[in-house]
Amino acid sequence: MNTANTAWAHEAILAEVPKLRAFAISLCGNLDQADDFVQETLLRAWTHIDQFQRGTNMAAWLFTILRNSLRSNYRKYRREIEDADGSYAERMITHPEQNGRLEFEELRGALAKLPSDQRETLILVVASGASYEEAAEICGCRVGTIKSRVHRARARLAQILAIDSVDDFAPDRTTQAVLRGAAG
Repeated sequence: MNTANTAWAHEAILAEVPKLRAFAISLCGNLDQADDFVQETLLRAWTHIDQFQRGTNMAAWLFTILRNSLRSNYRKYRREIEDADGSYAERMITHPEQNGRLEFEELRGALAKLPSDQRETLILVVASGASYEEAAEICGCRVGTIKSRVHRARARLAQILAIDSVDDFAPDRTTQAVLRGAAG
């Protein structure tokens, strides 16, 4: 690959790192593991950059590499988990005291209850900002399937989190009371 193509590829790959990292974190839930997966993705991409066709979707190509890597490693290591129900790990952690952290953990728990295809699609489209078309390319399915998965995932999350209206997305009641007091 010549110098101009190398520079272009380098910049295009690096531009996707924050999205790749967010996607990896949301899927594996561990910052260190996520960083390892992203690094592995970048190495694989760079090693096989000659297989990438300029003018096609770099983000989709990278997300596909990351997704395949995560799935392969999940299949490989899922038998090594000794604490399958999480009861031991649950006793080993200190629960957060801040409401935001608790809400985040509640959201993570709710996401974990979604089928993997819905969770993956929701994270790609909502959290990573991928278009439906990009998500379809990454997941290897039709755009309509992606839209359906996102819709079902949102509906299921709302049900799990007992969200009845948009107002439920506002800050908690304590914060709302403080904000109303400050405004008055």
